[in-house]
Amino acid sequence: MLCQSAEDVLRLVRDRDISFIQFWFTDILGLLKSFAVTPSELEEGLSEGMGFDGSSIEGFARIEESDMIAKPDPVTFQLVPWRQGERPVARMFCDILQPDGSPYPGDPRFAFKRLLARASEKGYQFFVGPELEYFYFADSQDTRFLDSGGYFDSRPQDLGADLRRETIFSLQSMGIRVEYSHHEVAPSQHEIDLRYAEGLQMADMTMTYRIVVKEIARRQGYYATFMPKPVFGINGSGMHTHQSLFLGSKNAFFNPADEYHLSDVAKGYIAGLMRHAREMTAINNQWVNSYKRLVPGYEAPVYVSWARRNRSTMIRVPMYKPGKEKATRIEFRSPDPACNPYLSFAVQLAAGLAGIEGGYPLPAPVEEDIYEMNQKEREARGIQSLPGNLYAALEEVKKSALVREALGDHIFEKFIENKEIEWDRYRTHVSRYEIEKYLPVL
Repeated sequence: MLCQSAEDVLRLVRDRDISFIQFWFTDILGLLKSFAVTPSELEEGLSEGMGFDGSSIEGFARIEESDMIAKPDPVTFQLVPWRQGERPVARMFCDILQPDGSPYPGDPRFAFKRLLARASEKGYQFFVGPELEYFYFADSQDTRFLDSGGYFDSRPQDLGADLRRETIFSLQSMGIRVEYSHHEVAPSQHEIDLRYAEGLQMADMTMTYRIVVKEIARRQGYYATFMPKPVFGINGSGMHTHQSLFLGSKNAFFNPADEYHLSDVAKGYIAGLMRHAREMTAINNQWVNSYKRLVPGYEAPVYVSWARRNRSTMIRVPMYKPGKEKATRIEFRSPDPACNPYLSFAVQLAAGLAGIEGGYPLPAPVEEDIYEMNQKEREARGIQSLPGNLYAALEEVKKSALVREALGDHIFEKFIENKEIEWDRYRTHVSRYEIEKYLPVL
């Protein structure tokens, strides 16, 4: 809608006869929260924000300090495509404030904005282009596929094409540019790729993307899920995250004289992601189910390495195309689409900046298939593995000064506290597998 100010928003609400304006924000886990205001309350909401009880929001305040303020960002104003008609509905993303108007340290959007400001102080602008994979199922109660298609299949195997098409139209109506879409490797698995954008815009877009995918599926009687590994024996869903730094209009990752066309900035950035990969894993892969995806054999990157063509590595550098200097980027392949994008992008940027500032040396690329190497061969090459479960990932992140600084003490401690509860519940749960395997014989 190209709003730049509160006045633009108020004018559009009046001219379009908008019935409700949804205020969107996320908890520390990246789950979307919202409440709606009427046009009569919008002017006050834009100028002062709207108060709410933060004690019931995961990772926010304790009961004794529960008063929070949601202050909408006018530039995020868009009509909600599934609620149009005579009286359409709009939404805006919010920054969460304390009663005195200062930023709330438990707000994931604020944590990411703080990292972006730090990059900006060094002259960098952070651009991101994530590829989120997901599944369509018949409903949310089981995992019945809608089709039997595979990678890049078309009709009749790709029965989700119409759902993707309607989703793309909805995203475009909200100002979100789509590069392309296709059927993914597993049955009923799909991908819609967003055109790269500035970091904060893309984090907002990622949250919007997930809700649009789900809402379009729901309206057609189906269920869309970004669960990392919903079905045993087939590929899980990842969020391959393309990223680059710009200095003004110049891509800071590009060097025409380098054999990989990578600048020292890009090499330091990659080295930073590699050195801090294990301690970031709990943020990029935050659910116990995430580690069912991060296993060898299903195209998930479990080894800390980089390459140009090799898709078994954690970081891939897409091949340079002459005249496409601005497209020089790296692809970080370990995150999954169920993470909190504000926190995930924040720790990735923090690790990359640490690599640049610290002059981390970049190991040689690994172009061989790492899945075919044995453990001794990997050790000889200095190739580490990512943590194998949420508990191991939490043990790594607890020791991380980088992640603590990137997220701030509040989010860092609340995130770990929440995830330790999740792990404890998971490890003491008796699964269907255990009942079927052990009950008849023990």
